[in-house]
Order: sequence, then C-alpha cells, then structure tokens
Amino acid sequence: MVETYVCSFCGEQLEPGTGKMYVRRDGTIFYFCSAKCQSNYSLRRVPRRVEWTAAGRKARGKE
Repeated sequence: MVETYVCSFCGEQLEPGTGKMYVRRDGTIFYFCSAKCQSNYSLRRVPRRVEWTAAGRKARGKE
C-alpha cells in the first residue's frame, strides 16, 4: 500500500513522489503540494481565509 499525504495548507491529496515535506525544529511535519501552498504558509496566512483551499471553501459554505 502506497502512503498518500494531505497538503497541510490546501488539503489536497499528494501523489507519492510529489510535493515537499517541511519539518519544524520542534519535530512537527508539514506536507505541501506546491510552492504556492508553501509560500502562503510561510506568509502566515490562515487557510480558512483563503478562498481556494478546502478549509476556505468549507468556511464559505461551498462544500
């Protein structure tokens, strides 16, 4: 069984061998599907306030 991960910012499924894994100094692991998600995370944006993320769509009642 191949492990699949979920993007820590947008909530999209990651295919094996794609994306980036970011490990904080405290040992917390984050997975990012693209540089767009990684840069939004580093800018300290909240996924609920970004329209194109899964959390943002849920917060607006689209899903």
